[in-house]
Amino acid sequence: MAKNDKSLNGNYEAINIQVLKGLEAVRKRPGMYIGSTGQRGLHHLVYEVVDNSIDEALAGFCGKILIEIKPENIICVTDDGRGIPVDIHPTEKIPGVEVAMTMLHAGGKFDRSSYKVSGGLHGVGVSVVNALSEYLEVEVFRGGKIYHQRYERGIKATDLKEVGSAKRSGTRITFRPDPEVFDTLDFDFDGMANRFRELAFLNAGIKLTFMDSREQQRKEVYQYSGGIKSFVEYLSDNRKPLHKPIALAKEINSTVIEIAIQYSENFMENIHTYVNNINTHEGGTHLSGFKAALTRTLNDYARKNNLLKKADFTLSGEDVREGLTAVISIKMLDPQFEGQTKTKLGNSDIKGVVEAAVNEQLSIFLEENPPVARRIIEKAVSAASAREAARKARDLTRRKNAMEGSGLPGKLADCSITDPAACEIYLVEGDSAGGSAKMGRDRRNQAILPLRGKILNVEKARLNKILSNEEIRTMITAIGTGFGEEDFSIGNARYHKIIIMTDADVDGAHIRILLLTFFFRYMKELINQGMIYIAQPPLFRISKGKEEFYAFSERERNGYVKRLGNKNVNVQRYKGLGEMNPEQLWKTTMDPSTRTILQVTMDEALEADRLFYELMGDEVEPRRQFIEKNARYVTNLDI
Repeated sequence: MAKNDKSLNGNYEAINIQVLKGLEAVRKRPGMYIGSTGQRGLHHLVYEVVDNSIDEALAGFCGKILIEIKPENIICVTDDGRGIPVDIHPTEKIPGVEVAMTMLHAGGKFDRSSYKVSGGLHGVGVSVVNALSEYLEVEVFRGGKIYHQRYERGIKATDLKEVGSAKRSGTRITFRPDPEVFDTLDFDFDGMANRFRELAFLNAGIKLTFMDSREQQRKEVYQYSGGIKSFVEYLSDNRKPLHKPIALAKEINSTVIEIAIQYSENFMENIHTYVNNINTHEGGTHLSGFKAALTRTLNDYARKNNLLKKADFTLSGEDVREGLTAVISIKMLDPQFEGQTKTKLGNSDIKGVVEAAVNEQLSIFLEENPPVARRIIEKAVSAASAREAARKARDLTRRKNAMEGSGLPGKLADCSITDPAACEIYLVEGDSAGGSAKMGRDRRNQAILPLRGKILNVEKARLNKILSNEEIRTMITAIGTGFGEEDFSIGNARYHKIIIMTDADVDGAHIRILLLTFFFRYMKELINQGMIYIAQPPLFRISKGKEEFYAFSERERNGYVKRLGNKNVNVQRYKGLGEMNPEQLWKTTMDPSTRTILQVTMDEALEADRLFYELMGDEVEPRRQFIEKNARYVTNLDI
């Protein structure tokens, strides 16, 4: 801090303490409430409003929800619920709707007589949307009348007024996010549609209509009478199932447990968990209870019916989950989530509740359906054989590492410092690019691991084959976390940034997808913890005389060419990282002060799962359909 800064006088008294009233705190620090001011936070506003309508559905008062993106990125959400209360609040002395719109930690979710369960725990939802909107208008259809009120940047612009009569009940909220707050106002229809489809699956029978009235004019309707059973069928699409989806349901101590499972010939485990419609992609006690019960119940049935190889043989959790697709949906009172992101359930009692429900319901199903039970057990026994082969491969790798001394791969150029939080590793395509990266890096905290060729496609392979792949073993050893349910430990990670750096061509894109598939399927916790990144090397170098620019798209390239006068401009198209010298690679792709790296997140885990199987799985037809559907969006195609 500069000592001659006249704006600071060293005094710290009561007058220096700033008090943020009403919704000022939200506008001051929007990221604390919605995560970011980018597109993710923009979408979060819509989800907060829709979740209020879903809570009405959970309470049994709402059957239809219409979400519309209007021109100029205006959002309109309409439901047929009870309508937000318009009578005067007994202590605040203003209409109930105004309390909900202007006060944090105010809402019907705290009153058990209004909502038994809900996703919105903190009562900040719609008030935060109001605070971060250029304007918001609310219409309430209640008691045969229509009421209207308008707000501007969270401040009341009009009083609540009766504006007509209505034969229906419900609420309509129309808002435009504030361009002063958000980096973009461009809503992504496909990304939002995934969430609304998910909500329709999780709430059987509810009808969600999603419309885009901007230039594209799109409309999707989601309604599934089968609920999560239909959800599992959707997730298992294009896989070869061993049986029809199994639905398990039980209510214990006011907690409603719904589970749907289906096994396929595939090797991947694919489990999605929810609590009160919130996607708990980090799992929690409900997932732990399900896993424990599944393992115990299948082992008990197998022993009872002499389906195991030996009397003392036991199927592991990994064995019984091979090829499993499952959806676990819990509706409960007072869920407690670990962290601010609501992605991991922490209620300790829920483990036992889910365990008891699955033990009972799955045992009944297996006893009543012997052919299906036998197919599931046979699948698990086959997985156990592969697991034993994988264990031998793992032990061989450990012995080899021990004999070699440090245990680290010989081709790894490691960091000189050892603090994982400060270290990053680049997984680089090819020895040539790896050589440039090793010469251009910051040796203190940047490690380089060159990868030779394409790693194994783990979507089509069992664990023993995966662990016999040299490049995959090298990666696992370098990262340090171990591999698999028994060995993996995020605390042993040697780097907190794992950066995939491949060529900007078709082969590079394929290698990137292979690596992402591996991390998504077998080291997902690295993604959950925000440790996987993708480097963004430039596509072009544009130079004229001593002036030099790097472009990451054709549009950017054309802009630089025009800037340099079009004539005598040298344009170099980088087909591979190896074409850059160490200085160029550092300057464009590795220097933390200038580089662009994309963080891989679990926001779209559901669609990622389907996409990885479409692109990397056994079936050719889904891949062909994907190419036909998306070919028109391809840019910078390398042929």
